[in-house]
Amino acid sequence: MRLTFYGATQEVTGSMHLVEVNGKRILLECGLYQGPRAETYARNLHFPFDAASIDTVILSHAHIDHSGNLPNLVKQGFRGDIWSTAATRNLSTYMLMDSGHIQEGDVEYVNRKRAQSGEPPVAPIYTQADAQRALEQFVGIGFDRPVLVADGVELTYYRAGHILGAAHVALSIEDRASGKKSRLVFSGDIGRSYSTILRDLEPVGDADYVIMESTYGDRLHEDYSQSLRSLRNTVKATARRGGKVIIPAFAVGRTQEIVYALNQLDASGDIPQVPVFVDSPLAVNATDVFRMHPEAWNEEVREFLVEDKRRSPFDYPQVEYVREARRSKQLNGMQGAAIIISASGMAESGRILHHLKNNIEFSQNTILLVSFMAEGTLGRKIKDGMKKVNIFGGEYDVRAEVVSIEGYSAHADQRELLHWANGFDRTRLQKLFLVHGEPEPMRVLKDKLFETGIGPAEMPTRGQSFEL
Repeated sequence: MRLTFYGATQEVTGSMHLVEVNGKRILLECGLYQGPRAETYARNLHFPFDAASIDTVILSHAHIDHSGNLPNLVKQGFRGDIWSTAATRNLSTYMLMDSGHIQEGDVEYVNRKRAQSGEPPVAPIYTQADAQRALEQFVGIGFDRPVLVADGVELTYYRAGHILGAAHVALSIEDRASGKKSRLVFSGDIGRSYSTILRDLEPVGDADYVIMESTYGDRLHEDYSQSLRSLRNTVKATARRGGKVIIPAFAVGRTQEIVYALNQLDASGDIPQVPVFVDSPLAVNATDVFRMHPEAWNEEVREFLVEDKRRSPFDYPQVEYVREARRSKQLNGMQGAAIIISASGMAESGRILHHLKNNIEFSQNTILLVSFMAEGTLGRKIKDGMKKVNIFGGEYDVRAEVVSIEGYSAHADQRELLHWANGFDRTRLQKLFLVHGEPEPMRVLKDKLFETGIGPAEMPTRGQSFEL
């Protein structure tokens, strides 16, 4: 059996790992790489293997850095099954179609620029039609239900607690050539030890080989109760000023967490009754999927709904979900206190840019940052305290209050990662590979794993292969 790493290698984007056994090629994920524009286009367009040679794909969850290049894989000749949980399949319907729409829009913009320079047009990496074709190859299965996905390879999903539908991947493998039986576990993205909405992550049992994420291998997260207090205090203070709370939030996961937290605070009377607008078509669609899967909600959510007589975690009288652009534009002229939650989470694109443009220069308002902000993004510049920022080509003074809440990450922190890894029998574990992390957090986690007796761990580079 051979394992080759093609993405999320000492980086947190473009997850993609290839398992070759019994003459079959199994791709663990097919995520979009996100980076500098030219490199991003080339790397996503060209696979380091023949797409038609892949027999099957196994997906851990719907986030675009894990699923986003599946339409291109299908476009280039992949015809096998794409295995996922049922909720991941439902989320992917909206996320991949939205990604195809973005690909088309980006190329339209680029081609206008190229035409001005006399350069030939380029084609999108994939279109919405390609995304639709990829969705037809999805096969949704339940948690804890083993299924044969290739000769000698059995897949079982376990709850990962990261976002709705997210799973740890366990492969029980019988190598026909050697007669060797082994178990390979891929963590996907590991959720928090406590999720505000979802059921707890599940132990996956023992393994011979483990592929493990390391996003926050060097830090600890703020406690959720402190995050809830910070949210309460921010809303109350801004409402007293008659201002707006502008929240850039990831459409899948983070938006739903914030709405639920506001629902709780409203039910307890801890915040004033101010209107809340979720202004992101993708977030609105994703919330519909969250409503479709009450079996994924934890017991605390169920108790809250009964005790406070709420219809769902994501609905209460003050909340309005905005789809139409016309209604979104109306929010810009609205007077008085309000909360606006909009994508993108790093404030790089989407409707959030309009809300920032119209509110960032007024001191009564608050920009509330609840998502991870990558280097170079508008959200990171605001978080780092820049006094002037560029939005839509114009320069704006940052006069609004800026508040950051660190406790809403859907990724496990260092303590939670170590706890997850300590669940494996060290006498059986032969190899542990760290992926999905920047080099420094990955190195810190690697050292911590070694100190606790789990290591040594490998930090694969892109294209590196291992015979197992």
